[in-house]
Amino acid sequence: MKVFAHPIEEDRLTPTTKTSDEGIAYRDLNGNGRMDPYENPTLPVEERVADLLGRLSLEEKAGLMFQTVIEAGADGSVLERPGNISKSATTEVVVGKRMNHFNVHHLENATVAARWNNALQRVAEQTPHGIPVTVSTDPRHAFIQNSGVSFAAGSFSQWPEPIGLAAIGDVERVREFADIARAEYRAVGIRAALHPTVDLATEPRWARQAGTFGQDAATASALVEAYLDGFQGERLGPDSVACTTKHFPGGGPQKDGEDAHFPYGREQVYPGGRFDEHLAPFRTAIARGTAGIMPYYGMPVALEVDGEPIEEVGFGYNKQIVTGLLREKLGYDGVVVTDWELVNDNWVGDQVLPARAWGVEHLDAKGRMEKILAAGADQFGGEECPELLLELVAEGRVTEERIDASARRLLSVKFRLGLFDDPYVDEEAAGRIVGSEEFRAAGLRAQSESITVLENRDTTLPLAAGIRLYVEGVDRGVAARFGTVVDSPDAADVAIVRVQAPSEARDDLFLEAWFHQGSLEFPPGRVYQLVQLARRVPVVLAVNLDRPAVLTPFAGEVAALTGDYGASDEALLDALTGRVPPRGRLPFQLPASMESVRHSREDVPSDADPLYEFGHGLTI
Repeated sequence: MKVFAHPIEEDRLTPTTKTSDEGIAYRDLNGNGRMDPYENPTLPVEERVADLLGRLSLEEKAGLMFQTVIEAGADGSVLERPGNISKSATTEVVVGKRMNHFNVHHLENATVAARWNNALQRVAEQTPHGIPVTVSTDPRHAFIQNSGVSFAAGSFSQWPEPIGLAAIGDVERVREFADIARAEYRAVGIRAALHPTVDLATEPRWARQAGTFGQDAATASALVEAYLDGFQGERLGPDSVACTTKHFPGGGPQKDGEDAHFPYGREQVYPGGRFDEHLAPFRTAIARGTAGIMPYYGMPVALEVDGEPIEEVGFGYNKQIVTGLLREKLGYDGVVVTDWELVNDNWVGDQVLPARAWGVEHLDAKGRMEKILAAGADQFGGEECPELLLELVAEGRVTEERIDASARRLLSVKFRLGLFDDPYVDEEAAGRIVGSEEFRAAGLRAQSESITVLENRDTTLPLAAGIRLYVEGVDRGVAARFGTVVDSPDAADVAIVRVQAPSEARDDLFLEAWFHQGSLEFPPGRVYQLVQLARRVPVVLAVNLDRPAVLTPFAGEVAALTGDYGASDEALLDALTGRVPPRGRLPFQLPASMESVRHSREDVPSDADPLYEFGHGLTI
């Protein structure tokens, strides 16, 4: 069967804003010269959705149900060839495959990003009904650069990772961040956020804790409400960015802390019986109107919910979880988008990331797709194969009514965001809004505020002005603004050393190198070096806690010990000198040893022997 034989019609009318006989300005999206109900901005969303759904071909409906990665041209043009990450040319997926949800990765700067959005929307005008594109993104306002998780801020304002916002613990600060991020996204045409992540960080080894709000369900619930307030507003509308809250029903309790992106991390376990605790932030997000929900890759093992054994398949395939729990019990009727690449393997160069078909590895691609739809999902994340869905319909394995149910939800979000009425952005204004001085200052202050002071012997902190500083892992030019930088520890009053929380190097599977997994202990040689340095000069040891670390060897040895969750050198030194008083409190427990971590239960917070408890933090 040949599918998607849809060449661009060169002589097709490009939709322009027109005025109807009733005096209503509208976009003539299908080029027929009259205002159809779906083009009428004065009608209720439900009426517009119903009208458009009745006009769409099966191919157009199928195209709505796929969201894949797309890359922008460096000059703001659409990329008409496969890229490093995207698999297809832009016109092929938009016009040929009728797709109109895309997850963007690298963006050069705000002006280029806005120009690209406008170019992409012009391509979408060439489709039969002019359905605009919804551009989504993973988090891109902090420090972690991992194309499977998040992107460093670049031209956007830079903030601590979400775990740092949790360390501050201030709902107003979270609302401020979300509102600023919304304005910056909106300025460049990004209208969907593949976040927040409200998984509970109860397993110390798990690689994705930096993107969460920590281990405490009450904190995560309070912060997700503020987060959604800032991004979506009181209700989803033209000024909103639609959020997808993830990873339902809570992706934190990974067996042995291994991540479910990878085959060795597919199992999710609840030895402490805390399933309901992990579910709590999602209840809040649903009540607050999150536009989307994303189930995690994890495959539950030996899980019972309300006395019913749960099928041991990945949550995206799990009808008991997606339909039974999310749809029926919790009453959620928004969009459910799967996590990326549940259907097909992802080959990038000579590396592969197998499809996360945990528990259903025996099914072929169409069988996996059929099971995902039966589970209750609306959209396939990271996939661009609507032809398989059309084959399932042709074979009688999926009904068009089932596709209509998902298409209706997906279209409703587009209409509520105002994309059908105006998907374009002001390219010049984008450069002024994104990364403005005001926004950057707010992010820098939050970085400093999130710093957690764990130890402060002999009131080493705050550092006095003008002291002699020896630095490692800190830019000397930045340090020179706070004191005199010297070349030897023996000539210094204080040494400031920045280190990353330890992890094990892995690089077999695609993306694996970016995930910090494995042991939380520092290598013995590094421990020896730092302890010996601390015996020569008072050391302020600053540890980047993208996940917990075993800091026991340094307690009592260094003069001061701090944790950060994404902070520039300037932000760190502002905190250490007291220019911006640090007020972070640990958003997760720091264990005393790896032995106690290995004996802890994955779903239970603070279950290891503590060096520093959840909530610990000193004032200076």
